[in-house]
Amino acid sequence: MSSSFSYPDFSNVVVLDNGGGLIKAGLGGERNPSTVLPNCLLRPISSKKWITPPPTTTLPNSDPLDLTSAAVRRPLDRGYLINPDLQREIWAHLFTTLLRVTPSHSSLLLTEPLFTLPSIQRATDELVFEDFNFKSLYVADSPSLAHLYEASRSGPTGRLVSKAQCSLVVDCGFSFTHAAPVFQNFTLNYAVKRIDLGGKALTNYLKELVSYRAVNVMDETFLIDDVKENLCFVSLDVPRDLHIARKTGRDNLYRCTYVLPDGVTHTKGFVKDPEQAKRYLSVPHGDAPSQLEANKKEMDEVTERSENRKREVDFSKNEFDLTNERFLVPEMLFRPADLGMNQAGLAECIVRAVNACHPHLHPVLYESIILTGGSTLFPRFAERLERELRPLVADDYQVNITTQEDPILGVWRGGSLLASSPDFEAMCVTKAEYEELGSARCRRRFFH
Repeated sequence: MSSSFSYPDFSNVVVLDNGGGLIKAGLGGERNPSTVLPNCLLRPISSKKWITPPPTTTLPNSDPLDLTSAAVRRPLDRGYLINPDLQREIWAHLFTTLLRVTPSHSSLLLTEPLFTLPSIQRATDELVFEDFNFKSLYVADSPSLAHLYEASRSGPTGRLVSKAQCSLVVDCGFSFTHAAPVFQNFTLNYAVKRIDLGGKALTNYLKELVSYRAVNVMDETFLIDDVKENLCFVSLDVPRDLHIARKTGRDNLYRCTYVLPDGVTHTKGFVKDPEQAKRYLSVPHGDAPSQLEANKKEMDEVTERSENRKREVDFSKNEFDLTNERFLVPEMLFRPADLGMNQAGLAECIVRAVNACHPHLHPVLYESIILTGGSTLFPRFAERLERELRPLVADDYQVNITTQEDPILGVWRGGSLLASSPDFEAMCVTKAEYEELGSARCRRRFFH
């Protein structure tokens, strides 16, 4: 689907979606960010120096960095800035080497988590105006930018969002998950509900499961991130899937093997048999066991091919198997209580967010739910959410869930649109205003 919005040339606005996991950065008016890189510093096991990680958009034929057991330092914790010095170092590399911009001649559009404390806002403003000397700053939250981008798009959801001027954005990122109602491009803070779970917690849970059952991977953040992104999926029927995962041999459709890096022939881990890993797709979505039997022949053929491949390749057990971990990890978002967390699951979180709004908004919020953030990329995420949400919502309301075209870049694209609007400069706080009025008074402008 193409966007119905045209992008004018606003190349002096740097748009920076400063996530806890990834930084997305580029120039206002562009469709895609110039660079996407992890928001951290790394120290590979072979080095004594902390280095900035390469962008995720690095060319495939370039030499991959060996991240086995690499130590990681992050400037953001639980989504909030806790180490401004570290963030300054990462941004300096970003602006100078990757974007090649001159901050003193540029404006900055920066994303910031909802409910950021004034002390953290002050530290951010000091970084922007005193360390990097940007000429002006606009601060936005992720849900309003995701809403803005969807409202600009052609297609049924875009038309609905732009006509009703409101949506419910479910932002499921690295640090946490927010269900945020947005009205006329402003997030309704009083109605936002949050779950303290995101991609980082899911990776940590997968680390614990694999370490307990197979091999110690507690130091392998990037490796287990890769396992999670390539092999995990959302279950549509947990008891049934647990039953299948307990089976042995070729009857277990969820078993797959991940090969660990050996540091010689390959510095990155990989899925041993991608065909075997996709067998879960042949499990029917409904509850009809007869469909399982109908698909069995096709599954057996795939298994046979993977068995042959196993005989060809022997990595001397430098690998581990996954079964029910593949769907139990994303299950955390829907059932945090199963892990002892005293929090509501995602569907209930959405209902609470909607109920905190004016009743006139309820039907249109349920009809325009937008999923953004990397943790919504698990296969079947939207389908499971709709199944859980539908029984909780009044029968005369429609439930319509749209996953953004690219959930990782959607917020940045919204920022790029905003940066290229004619009113953008008037919305910003200038360096002179910051020096005269201070951080707290300047910040008020962003909420009117």
